[in-house]
Amino acid sequence: MRIFVNDKPFDLISYEELNPSKAYETIYHKQEDLPAHLPWIDDILFHEPSHDLVIRLLYMLRTRKLKDLDSVTLVTKDKAALKKFVKSRFSIIKAAGGVVSKKDKMLLIFRLGKWDFPKGKFEKGETPKECAIREVEEECAVKVKAGNQICSTWHTYTQDRKSILKKTYWFEMDCLDDSKMTPQEDEGIEDIRWFYEGDAKIALINSYPSMRYLFKHYIRTHLKSQTL
Repeated sequence: MRIFVNDKPFDLISYEELNPSKAYETIYHKQEDLPAHLPWIDDILFHEPSHDLVIRLLYMLRTRKLKDLDSVTLVTKDKAALKKFVKSRFSIIKAAGGVVSKKDKMLLIFRLGKWDFPKGKFEKGETPKECAIREVEEECAVKVKAGNQICSTWHTYTQDRKSILKKTYWFEMDCLDDSKMTPQEDEGIEDIRWFYEGDAKIALINSYPSMRYLFKHYIRTHLKSQTL
């Protein structure tokens, strides 16, 4: 499970998922509290962190701009328990969206000064796929058909002094009709464009890390489906 906390990857993994070829600059074993002189640089790994340490790590990531930090990874024998504890620190909100394609192009929206993929929160009784289709069609004024789920992204933010953990389900989508394509301005969308894959990758430099993470998953999934 990867959570983007203040745009920094915060990974919760099991020992089976620990990549032996990945080099971590700093490694701690069974650390009970936050090290006094923790170097917030590159990639940091914690084995079996205590609950107190998890709380402190989340606080530091949320409140400080750690520009030299690449990622924090927590590895544990009981991943389910760790995920449950981390989730308990937040109010959970669910959303869904899509990566819409038309031939060899994909659709991006421009909102809040960044390129993004269309998405929105669930309405009562919706499935993830139903929510994704509705939000994409509302935000872009297009007609789409949803396919397989690409992945889910998680990111945190603060709203009305509450700590929010937002889970977004992402689906592959085919464009059926874009003849009336228009940005939904009341949702803060200023522009919509079709991008070739290479151009989309460049545009997403001006985006959120979670959107670049989604893009990589989409390309990997898309290439795999083409070779089957």
